[in-house]
Amino acid sequence: MSPTTVADEKTVEEQNAAACPVVEAVEAIGSEWRLIVLHELVGGEQRFNELKRSTGASSRTLSRVLDDLEETGLVDRRVEEKPIATYYSLTDRGQALCPVFDELEAWADEWIDGIEA
Repeated sequence: MSPTTVADEKTVEEQNAAACPVVEAVEAIGSEWRLIVLHELVGGEQRFNELKRSTGASSRTLSRVLDDLEETGLVDRRVEEKPIATYYSLTDRGQALCPVFDELEAWADEWIDGIEA
C-alpha cells in the first residue's frame, strides 16, 4: 500500500524530513549538560575548573560534554602553557545559538508554568 492517500497530503516520511533539521539541532545541543555548559559560556571564556564549579558537573561529565561540544564545532578549547590552564569559549557557531536560547527562555517564561500546572 502506498504511504500517500491524497496528492495534497504529505507522507509521514515527508513530514519527518521537514522536521529533520530541528531534530538534528536538538541532538547537537539538546542534552541537559550540553545546554548548561553552553549557557555558562555565553558570558565568555572560562577555565575548566570555573565551568566545573559553576555547572556542578563532575570532572568526567564536564570533560565528555566539552569534548562533544568541541567536536560539533560549538566550543573552542585554548591551552596556556604558563601557568598551565585550559580555557573554553563559544565558537562563532556557538555564539549563533544565543538568540535561540533567548527565544527559548522567553517561551519558557511564558508557557512552562502552564505546562507544569
